[in-house]
Parts: sequence; structure tokens; C-alpha cells
Amino acid sequence: MVWFFIIAVIVIGALIYAGFFFYGIAIKRAPKEFLSNNRDLKVDPPVAGASWGEGKDWISSQNFENVEITSGNGLQLRGYLLLSDRAEGRTAILAHGYSGKGKDMGAYAKIYYERMGFNILIPDARGHGESAGNYIGFGWHERKDYLQWIEYMIKSTGPSAQVVLHGVSMGGATVLMTSGENLPPQVKAIVSDCAYSSVKAQLAYQLRRMYRLPSFPFIQSASLVTRLKAGYGFSEASALKQVRKAKVPILFIHGDVDNFVPYSMMNELYEACQSPKEKFVVPQAGHGLAYDMDKMGYINAVTAFVNRYVN
Repeated sequence: MVWFFIIAVIVIGALIYAGFFFYGIAIKRAPKEFLSNNRDLKVDPPVAGASWGEGKDWISSQNFENVEITSGNGLQLRGYLLLSDRAEGRTAILAHGYSGKGKDMGAYAKIYYERMGFNILIPDARGHGESAGNYIGFGWHERKDYLQWIEYMIKSTGPSAQVVLHGVSMGGATVLMTSGENLPPQVKAIVSDCAYSSVKAQLAYQLRRMYRLPSFPFIQSASLVTRLKAGYGFSEASALKQVRKAKVPILFIHGDVDNFVPYSMMNELYEACQSPKEKFVVPQAGHGLAYDMDKMGYINAVTAFVNRYVN
């Protein structure tokens, strides 16, 4: 009986330690050094793709205005706004990837600004860049922040505003999680590039791939710690559940050799979506590299989709 008690204490202690360990790696705001050694990410910095070269140069040549909002739980969130004299109330709000920052989205911002004449708003997600926050919400808490950014742009440009959301990787999941909320009618379309289906599914996939560990009980332990420290659990943070409620048109983009966020997740999301939808699949593209592998195809797919729903 004593040995059983000792073993139980050891097991429970190990699970608690594992929960805090994986929270520190994946959720806590900190440099994500594990990404640089991940075999599924072939760019530097990870998941930046084209926006790190062409997009970085474009961003640096523009005169962005720093703007801020306060999140529902009191965090100061930073965004970068670029107004176009051709916009007539049309705005693209872009969502960056995990461990990135708003200005990593330059290549995508350029499409909307130069080709379509949109205003551009690129926020730093909570826990990233110049925004406050000591944890990463994987799109779940960020969906509420994006509702506020949407309202910010509607107030700035007037009730005739037309808004498009476009996100890549975690940003793609963020805009899909936002899609299931009660969106104002000014939100006309969403573009989601290489999004995961849910936080639980994505972390379980990476746990198997990176650590050769089963999801149970490690995901549950890390989720409990995340609930205590960040206020959400992995099971609730589901883009899959949100797209089932979506009413706004959605374009799903993915590379078919993405091994970081599996290509199969896009098919799950696409099938779950009941609103008007399209998909654009780029052969031989890895994670976040759809634009790099087929630049004109990407631009044309996004432009045609957005123009279908935005005047």
C-alpha cells in the first residue's frame, strides 16, 4: 500500500512537471528555439515564408501608423495601419503566425494594398511583437482581439466599411476561430492559409512528431496548466468548431506536403464549413510556403475570391 502511494505521488508529480514543461515550451511567451531545429520548417525565421524577404523590404518602404487597442482583459495590443487613398472603406486585417509579428505579413499586405487598393491593418498578436501578454492564445483568445480590431476599423472608416481577414498558420487558425463569432456585416470574406483544426489536435500531432509521446496524458496535463495560467483549455480552442458556425465566405489555402500543420487538417476544416467556401492547394508546398511556391497562383486566387465578395 505504501509503495502504491509512493508510485502514485511520483506519477502525479511527473505529470504536473510535464504540464508545466510543455506550457513553458509552447504557450508561455518566450523565444521558441525548438522551431529552428524542426525538420518540417525550412525557412528562417520559421513560418515567415515570403514575407521575410520580399515582404520585409516592402514593409520597410511604407509609412505605417502605430495604433493600439486594449483587450477585454486589459492588455495593450499594438497594430500597424496603412491607409490607401483607393480604399473607399475596404480594409484587410492580417494575422501572423506562431512566434512571429505583424510586420512578417508584408508579402500578403502588398497584395491587398498594391493590387486591390485596400487599407492594411496588421496587429501583433497578444504575447508577440509589441503587444502585451505573457502567453500565446493560439488564436482562441486572439479571436476576441480581432473582433475589437474589426470594430476599430469600422469606426475609423465608417459604417460602409468592408473588411477581409487573412491569416497564415496560427493566424490562419485565428481568423477561422473569429469566423464562428457574431461578426458585423462589414466582414465580407476570410482567407485562411495553412491553419490547424484545433489546438489540441495540433499539439498532439507535434508531441508525437517531436517527442515520440502519446497525447494522453501529456496534452491533458499541459491543458490544465494552460487553463490555470492563461485561462483557456486546448479542447475549447477549436477552429473546426468555429467554422461550423461561420456565415462569412472562406478561402482555405494549404500546401499538400505541409508536415508541420498536416494537409489533412485543411480538408477537415473545409468539410466542416457550411458557408460559401473555396480551396486553393499548392502542390509541393510546405508549411507557410504556398505563396513562395506559386506566387501568381496565390495572388490570383486571393484576388478573385476577395473581389467576389467585396465591392
